Amino acid sequence: MKPEDHARASADLLEAERTGRQIGLLTRRYPEMDMDDAYAIQNAIRQAKLEQGRRVIGWKIGLTSRAMQSALGIDIPDSGVLFDDMVFDNGATVPAGRFIQPRVEAEIAFVMGDAICGTDITREHVLGATDYVSPALEILDTRILRRDAETGQFRKVFDTISDNAANAGIVLGSMRHKADSIDLRWVGAITSRNGEVEETGLGAGVLNDPLHSVVWLARRMARYGQNIMPGQFVLSGSFIRPIECIPGTRIHADFGRFGDVGISFD
Repeated sequence: MKPEDHARASADLLEAERTGRQIGLLTRRYPEMDMDDAYAIQNAIRQAKLEQGRRVIGWKIGLTSRAMQSALGIDIPDSGVLFDDMVFDNGATVPAGRFIQPRVEAEIAFVMGDAICGTDITREHVLGATDYVSPALEILDTRILRRDAETGQFRKVFDTISDNAANAGIVLGSMRHKADSIDLRWVGAITSRNGEVEETGLGAGVLNDPLHSVVWLARRMARYGQNIMPGQFVLSGSFIRPIECIPGTRIHADFGRFGDVGISFD
């Protein structure tokens, strides 16, 4: 892809977000696109939002489970950008029309006390730099069609990365924990929709340890001259399948002693 192609794709995705009308698959429009193209489009969206007055508050990591990686034919996670207008209070209600096709995932959020950067970052570096961890929900949305009606082709990972890794919102629970005070591999959640259990999972589903997920992000960002800064959130990756959230949906994730978090959709 050429730089002008990146610019056009990012503009189309921003317009889809504004209007609520999805665009076609970028991988059909640009069959030659690769991972670098996808992140270039995502970065163009980031720059445009910064120019609109948005502020980066953190990062999300996706595709951390082996099942999801196998389904998309990749062997690495992906990442996206969290902006200040994506934050919802625990227990809040998302107004009707805010998203196109919202879905929710349960995750462990890291809130950084110190910056981390460099290609040699380790698990111990992440532990030392983390202020606290909390239960969280990530709200996903898709500004790109999930499936092309004409060809039957499904979205590919390059479509998802271009679309800011399908990121749309973040909800943090009220409980805070020191990252080194608990084995995050054994932190789990029972996630319910309208009072009925839909998904359960453990932190170990995220690269065997959510800390490894943050290590991966810090190292990937370092290759592009970026850092994870103090005060920023990091959504470390979901350990459940995405739950569809049609209007009237109430989501509650019970993390046991780790806390709980919820969100509703008008």
